[in-house]
Amino acid sequence: MAQRARGWRRTAAAMTAAGMITAGATAPGAAAAEAPRIDLKVLVVDNGDSPVKAVTAQLRSTGIPYTTLDLNDSGRPRITAAFLSDTVNGRPRAKYQGVVLPNEAPFGADSAEQTALETYERTYGIPQVDAYTWAHPGVGLDYTSEGGWAGTLDGREASVTAAGKAGSFGYLDGAFRFEDGAPAVQESYGYAARPRTGFTSYVDIPVPGGTGRGSLVGEYAHDGRRELVVTFAYNNNQQQFRLLARGIVEWLTQGVHLGRTRNSFAVHVDDVFAPDSRWDTERNCTPGDFDCAGGDGEGTTPIRMTADDAAYAARWQREHGFTMDMVFNAGSGEEWKAEHGGTDALTTRLLADKAQYRWVNHTYTHPFLGCVQDTSSVPWSCAKNADGSTKYMSRAEIAAQIRDNHNWAVNKGLPVDRTELVTGEHSGLKTLPQQPDDNPHLAGALADTGVKWIASDNSREPGQRAVGNALTVPRHPMNVYYNVGTAAEMADEYNWVYTARGDGGSGVCEDNPTSTCLDEPLDPATGYAEHIVPQEARTALGHALAGDPRPHYAHQSNLAEDRLLYPVMEKVLADYRALFADNTPLENPRHSAIGTEVQRRAAWQTALTDNRVTAYRIGGTVTVTAPSGTQIPVTAPEGTKKQLVLGTSAFGTPYAGARSAWTTPAALQSALTLKLP
Repeated sequence: MAQRARGWRRTAAAMTAAGMITAGATAPGAAAAEAPRIDLKVLVVDNGDSPVKAVTAQLRSTGIPYTTLDLNDSGRPRITAAFLSDTVNGRPRAKYQGVVLPNEAPFGADSAEQTALETYERTYGIPQVDAYTWAHPGVGLDYTSEGGWAGTLDGREASVTAAGKAGSFGYLDGAFRFEDGAPAVQESYGYAARPRTGFTSYVDIPVPGGTGRGSLVGEYAHDGRRELVVTFAYNNNQQQFRLLARGIVEWLTQGVHLGRTRNSFAVHVDDVFAPDSRWDTERNCTPGDFDCAGGDGEGTTPIRMTADDAAYAARWQREHGFTMDMVFNAGSGEEWKAEHGGTDALTTRLLADKAQYRWVNHTYTHPFLGCVQDTSSVPWSCAKNADGSTKYMSRAEIAAQIRDNHNWAVNKGLPVDRTELVTGEHSGLKTLPQQPDDNPHLAGALADTGVKWIASDNSREPGQRAVGNALTVPRHPMNVYYNVGTAAEMADEYNWVYTARGDGGSGVCEDNPTSTCLDEPLDPATGYAEHIVPQEARTALGHALAGDPRPHYAHQSNLAEDRLLYPVMEKVLADYRALFADNTPLENPRHSAIGTEVQRRAAWQTALTDNRVTAYRIGGTVTVTAPSGTQIPVTAPEGTKKQLVLGTSAFGTPYAGARSAWTTPAALQSALTLKLP
């Protein structure tokens, strides 16, 4: 049903374009019934408001090329027929496959620019998104005074209509709720109104205090044009937009575009086999750390998983259909075993279930791989050689840490990938402010041991970069601390970080302009479950909904004692599965696959920025050229075929009701050619 609906829209658009060209509309030199060339690029008319910014961000993250026309720039180009279209080799060309506007008529009704734009859309069958407007007959809706409603949508439940499910929003399960993060603050205002003739609602809500339902997102077909009308305000970070963003883009591009995006969630569990230090609720620091005054760690109980915790982890994965990445320190485990009678039930249990996890090298004993740390003062500093230069861990020592851990894993039969590495505390990489550069011996050690993907901290370095021949894989830190085993400890440390000095906290939140303080300290008994879990789950889910492939990381201590990590992961998985249809699963890639995805995205954006990509559609054929060797992301309908020298092959893999892939031209071809169904 969904495929038939999408196919009808494509056919209608092509017929509209061909019919208007035959009738002699603005496509000079057009032959009768000749299919125009439609370039796979979007025109964004930006007035600076958040809805347009949000749609633009979705275009960029998907990998769709676009041109921005800034309405606030007095020197901007003017919208004319020549700006929008021309001819190539005698064939009429539409330069943009879709148009994003801040509202239905940003240039002014009946103005020369608005008229030129509408004529262009009518001629070539180009869809238009009205990023945010009010309900009125000009966009195919009754006024809200005529059985509709206008007001704050915070906390209200919206639904995808049958038409929405059959079309571009079929990847959603049906209902979703507008966020209400701050009850005292209006977060999303909107207009819910009854459709008029020519309007098809895709997302609606029950009319508050009234009867029937009012549209929030829908298509208005009129005068030979199609508009997607959005009547609620939003920004790029709000969950309601993140849920609808894919559908807005698919509608705008009629399901055929450059770029691809898939939702994913990966969790690295660091320090497996090693113990983690424990937070001291009296000293408000971690004994054993050099900056914990008066606390040497003696007499404290470190946090380490037990065999029961390991058995629970394996069972939890099976029950939830999710695989964790066990980021392990084998040498630390061997040290623990030697100190505890020569046996280790935890290691025995994890090795018995080794095939159920992914395993990532975390070095043998988790040393700091950067400069040699001088901890005689707080904060620590880099030790110096006699000549005043920085003293670093050597290449041989770094390589030994990586190699010894890998060899232990191979000897135990762990399914480990030599190319993947997470260093302790992301050390070896630059650590500001003390170590502004990478350890100069790190790149060589990575080459010596075959490492191609080294983890970095996304909160410090969100971009991927080269370390010798290796590339970084930025990871999102989770606010589930490494040094806590119980919910009460977690709430206590959280209070220390996020409450004001007057409330007993450290005041860090007061001193940091990018942070905010809690209104009051969390209850140690309930604060973790009621405040921290929802916060962390929302953050992680937000990354997934934005198509961000970068992994999250926590620690083995969070799988021990109160097993704090599970409620966060469970909420992310449950919330996602409640929102999305079965055709849009939450993918769970490994470290190297994530690194490859980030690398490909960066290379693609560079190719777009350098204007080295040409892509267009003529009838049912899509042609794309890009720099040699560049992986090209494309999304197209089910049934699309890739043209080979002889015959065709199925294109891509299914996701969210479409097919997509990173691909290159077939052998002996200089351009990628796809045949649409």
